[in-house]
Amino acid sequence: MKISKQQQDQNQRRLLTAAVDLMSRQGFEATSMKQVAREAGLGDATIYKYFPSKEKLVLGYYELALAEALASTEQTSGFERYTLQERLQRLVDAVLERLLPDREFVALTRQLAQQSPLLLLGDGLPGKSALKRVVKDWLAAAEAAGEIAPCDYQGLVAGLFTDGLFGLITYWLDDDSEGFADTTQLSELVLGLLVMVLHSGVINKLGELAAYLLRNQLARLLQGQRGDLLQKVALAGRGIGKAMAAAAGASAARTPEPAPAPESKTRPKAKPASPPAKLRQRTARSKP
Repeated sequence: MKISKQQQDQNQRRLLTAAVDLMSRQGFEATSMKQVAREAGLGDATIYKYFPSKEKLVLGYYELALAEALASTEQTSGFERYTLQERLQRLVDAVLERLLPDREFVALTRQLAQQSPLLLLGDGLPGKSALKRVVKDWLAAAEAAGEIAPCDYQGLVAGLFTDGLFGLITYWLDDDSEGFADTTQLSELVLGLLVMVLHSGVINKLGELAAYLLRNQLARLLQGQRGDLLQKVALAGRGIGKAMAAAAGASAARTPEPAPAPESKTRPKAKPASPPAKLRQRTARSKP
């Protein structure tokens, strides 16, 4: 008997809820597909119509979680006025908020990533492609608004962001600071660094090399090689900031100042230009 799309979605949710509950209590290996089906109130064979294996159940969980987090992000009040960095930060927060009730289950799934790091970094992971498309749209909007420099690698940057998001989830799982303060600090540092690089236009010069280096570090993180990541990111940010400031200073030194125009006896001197307005501080906005 053919069932409706709504009923199919409900069955998928029931199966995923049952899988999260059972695997959190029993472990990944000790939980069978038959147990998940019966816990969800479905037939033993029905589960295979939705998820052919336990690994597919895990991927299905992330697909649903990412879709719900993205929907929550875009429904944030006043979201259309957010800067690029604020949009990315809101998305990170929404993903972690969605995963928090299932943190024990998410920790179990890390075993799969440690066995095969590219599993969670590949473009084929369900849910990541949707995130990548949306982030690419945000990058295009930020470029059009003059918020960042023209970027030839918007698709690459969007892909790196989604890969980095899974690296941040791994970091969050090991974070024992109060209120996950270290994870919050790391995400703010990384996103601030990303937007600074995009604003400078240096991403066009780094391109594929930067992507290789970042993905290499993400794979190490997924394998549990955490190290003092906060300190490394902070140092990288300061280093890039100094390099950009030095480059800007050198460019200004090479640019000759225009010769002063002869003064006119009949025309008063122009008043000196007023100093530029301070950059607006990032305003805190309430979460939905």
